[in-house]
Amino acid sequence: MKDLPENLLCFSHLRWDFVYQRPQHLLTRLSEFTTVYFLEEPVFDSSETAWVSYSQRLPNLWVCVPHLPHGLDRQQINDCLRELLDGLLVGKDLKDFTFWYYTPMALEFSDHLVPRHTVYDCMDELSAFKFAPQELKELEEKLFSKAHVVFTGGHSLYEFKKKQHLNTHFFPSSIDKSHFVKARKPGSEPADQAIIAGPKIGFYGVIDERFDIELIRGIAEARPDWHIVLIGPIVKIDPAHLPQLPNIHYLGSKSYDELPGYLSGWEVALIPFLRNESTRFISPTKTPEYLAGGKPVVSTPIRDVVHPYGVNQLVAIGETTEDFVTIIDKWMMPEDRTAWLRGVDEFLDNYSWDLTVRAMIDIMHKALNTHYSIRPLSTKLPELQVGA
Repeated sequence: MKDLPENLLCFSHLRWDFVYQRPQHLLTRLSEFTTVYFLEEPVFDSSETAWVSYSQRLPNLWVCVPHLPHGLDRQQINDCLRELLDGLLVGKDLKDFTFWYYTPMALEFSDHLVPRHTVYDCMDELSAFKFAPQELKELEEKLFSKAHVVFTGGHSLYEFKKKQHLNTHFFPSSIDKSHFVKARKPGSEPADQAIIAGPKIGFYGVIDERFDIELIRGIAEARPDWHIVLIGPIVKIDPAHLPQLPNIHYLGSKSYDELPGYLSGWEVALIPFLRNESTRFISPTKTPEYLAGGKPVVSTPIRDVVHPYGVNQLVAIGETTEDFVTIIDKWMMPEDRTAWLRGVDEFLDNYSWDLTVRAMIDIMHKALNTHYSIRPLSTKLPELQVGA
């Protein structure tokens, strides 16, 4: 990796084994060039003494989990984490480290350390998420002042964050095409989906406050002959509030390796996100994955789906239940999709996590020679324009 630091310590608000997404795609590839330590948020299961567990997932990738006692207040938690972090780095030279942040909150216990290189991979506007800490925005500004480079996971997010840091770069959700193209080949579906008879409309991902529950309910009620398959963990919302209808099937979390098998059995894939503060900057990784699997996609007007997928007529955009039903009905009709699929493949030719990592490494290498910092511009979020 040229003269970049030999080690990379990632501070993550997501767990490695939660949902396989951007952090896992990037860091598994970066581990081919540097030793990666993926530091998760703490779990509170220790009886007395704080400690860290280490799990080796790849030859050069370790998942590190702090284990803390119950009953600590916030200051005590950060004091413990600071002590554990210092212990992790004992005998190591910080000049040999890149600190890679997914959450600015990690500065509460890491800001006393000065690594050779600091990267902020801003994949979401975390301050807009449910239960976001009030201190997050202030800590993000502090992270901007420390970072050599900032990456963003969507174009809308890039347009906002580039006002806050001079060395901000846009890297949208990419694709492991060889993995998802398996969904185009006929094969046996996983057993829990294969038993569902009839046309299947599917979604995989986290089911949380961003998920349009009423849209799903409306589609299921409008077309009881369709079966809606929902795959993924349910978090930050009460499962009791989810629609319970005979043609809605909650299959739970599945591994990344299993996803193409489920995708292969769907007629149409869904991106049913609400239009609100928590979705205004998202760039769903599932969009190119669905397309690589050869499946028609219908999405609500999420800005980073409309541009570029909607405007290039690769993904259909709907706002209401009626829109979704009409669009899905059209996709259900037998027709030659050769031209559409050719357009999908041509578009995805330039999408690859491997290419993304190579480009990121080049930017990181250049950034070591020049330290960029926050711009003195307003960090107030622009007003949400519905339908924009």
